[in-house]
Amino acid sequence: MSNPYVLILGITQDGGYPQANCYKKCCKQAWDNTSLVKYTCSIAIVDPKSKTQWIIDATPDIKFQLKLLQSQTLNNQINGVFLTHAHIGHYSGLMFFGKEAINTKNLPVYTMKKMHSFISKNAPWKQLVDIRNINLKLLNENQPVKLDKRIQITPLIVPHRNEYSETVCYKIQTKNKCLLFMPDIDKLEKNIIDIIEEVDYAFIDGTFYNSKEIKRDTNEIPHPFVSESIALFNSMSKKNKQKIHFIHLNHTNPLLNKDSKEYKQLIKLDFKIAEQGKKIFL
Repeated sequence: MSNPYVLILGITQDGGYPQANCYKKCCKQAWDNTSLVKYTCSIAIVDPKSKTQWIIDATPDIKFQLKLLQSQTLNNQINGVFLTHAHIGHYSGLMFFGKEAINTKNLPVYTMKKMHSFISKNAPWKQLVDIRNINLKLLNENQPVKLDKRIQITPLIVPHRNEYSETVCYKIQTKNKCLLFMPDIDKLEKNIIDIIEEVDYAFIDGTFYNSKEIKRDTNEIPHPFVSESIALFNSMSKKNKQKIHFIHLNHTNPLLNKDSKEYKQLIKLDFKIAEQGKKIFL
């Protein structure tokens, strides 16, 4: 099939799965069985016809994700990177484009205004700009960017902890379909239902299943609880619920375990969990 598609490169929160220094039950199985390892949240946008491909977010797992992408497309050239925000799981992989590793030449990296300033003014990211490993491209909210003749992408501002930059989600559109990629947001508002009804796929922040999942104060690291999202979305039609894929899962999230009651309940309610390595055709 020559249709453009999105490839899911990772589904977990910034620390990945298993997470560093976690040897509890939630992560033990992944330490013991590497086939259960899940990479940090990222997607690729691929057009087989033009043999072009872009990634959204540069994660700490980027070398494994580029290999996953190359195994699917037989192409190791990246045409650009789109960043969502300045939390470590979403931009720190830029380091691998530097002279110590890939040593790219003017790789386009698309950012909003504050993210642009953060990267261009702060080491070590500034070095990537200065020696032209990357070429920063400024995005504007709600203004689409044409990737090629068949695909465009549009950034949308969302509320999140913006210590160093604003946060965006992206709409990826072809003439046939539209996909929403929203890995990080503080809380979902009711207007998200209208947005989901307008798209064909919605990858939504599912970091924590509920407030009891971790001992930390979740007010300091706000994300919508999946349990709350279920309540918000459950009155939607089956067709619209099936568009929703929860992504950006914390290592403690029971949805990472297909045998958990939470996973089975979610599937029974017609929702989905993002699957690493899966293609979503547009």
